[in-house]
This record gives sequence, C-alpha cells and structure tokens, in this order.
Amino acid sequence: MAGHFEPLAGGGAAVALDEVEVSILRSLAVQLLELIGPGDDGGPDAADPLARLFAEGPSEPPADPALARLFPDAYGDPDREQDRQERAHAAEFRRYTENDLRTRKREDALGMVRSLDSLTVSGDDAAVLRLSPEDCGRWLGALNDLRLTIGTRLEITNEDDGDELFRLPDEDPRKPMVMAYLWLGGLQETLVEALMA
Repeated sequence: MAGHFEPLAGGGAAVALDEVEVSILRSLAVQLLELIGPGDDGGPDAADPLARLFAEGPSEPPADPALARLFPDAYGDPDREQDRQERAHAAEFRRYTENDLRTRKREDALGMVRSLDSLTVSGDDAAVLRLSPEDCGRWLGALNDLRLTIGTRLEITNEDDGDELFRLPDEDPRKPMVMAYLWLGGLQETLVEALMA
C-alpha cells in the first residue's frame, strides 16, 4: 500500500486511499475503539462538566498488555518493581487522568472513522482524503495508538525486536499484522512530514 500524505496549501494534509486501504484503516480504528471501551454513558453527571472533571477513573493499570501500553503508569520504571509509594502515586495519577486520556483516544479513533466514512471510493479508483490541521492531529493520535497496540500484540518493545518480524515468511499468521504495523508507520511518518512542510 503505497499511499502517503502530502501537505495541503493552507495547512492540513491529503492522502489517496483505495477501497481496500479505507476498509483496513476503518476496521483497525473500530477495533481500537472496542479495545478502549465505551465512552460517557450519559448518566446523571454527563451534562455537568465540573462533575466530569472530578470523576474518578481506575486506580490500577489495565490487565491487557495493549491497554497497559496505551495507558501506562505515570510513575516508576516499568522494567523494575515499584515501591509502595510509587504505586500509590501512579494509582492517584491514573485515577484522575485515565478517563480524559480514554476520551481523547476514543475521539481520535472516531475522527479517523468519520473521515474515512466521508470518502466515496468506487472500483479500482482511489479517493483523496483531505484532512484539516485539527483532523491531522486526530489521525496522528489514532495512528500512534494503532501502532502501539499492534506492536504490543507482536511483542515489539524496541526497533530491534521488529527486525526478525519484518522477515517473516508469507505463511506466518503474524505477517498481516506486521504489514499493517509497517504501513501505519509509513502513514504516520508521511503525515508528520506533510505537517512540517
């Protein structure tokens, strides 16, 4: 998939996507939304911004490794055992920040889905997706979250881990995820470059 972002005059970026690319991106974004979980349930405090500001979130990190990567602890080194005080600080920070972080990540993925849904692609033709600077920010967030999630599922913890995966034979069941990881990385890189142009 050779699509790459190019800068738009006046800000923003554009990319040509074919029907398969749109379908893959939309599917990945929807899966990310399912992983992150539902948003505000519209309960009695939903309309009260002050109540939402002080709503407490979870105090423990998620058990799912991909969610733990998307919502890491703010204190301590993840490669060593935390002491009691570090765990307490991390729990307190998580309690007051994770809900907002989940909301932002959900909005980024929803923004990606909505912009893809606005495209009309037919047959072998590609449609050009034009993103405003604000939409570009959402896409960067969603692309990053998708790569973090896929990288966690592939057990990529640093760039050296990926070298072996990039040479997988075509029959390896991880190959499609590796290809998606690489493609999303290319989209992310060209979007950053387009915004810096």
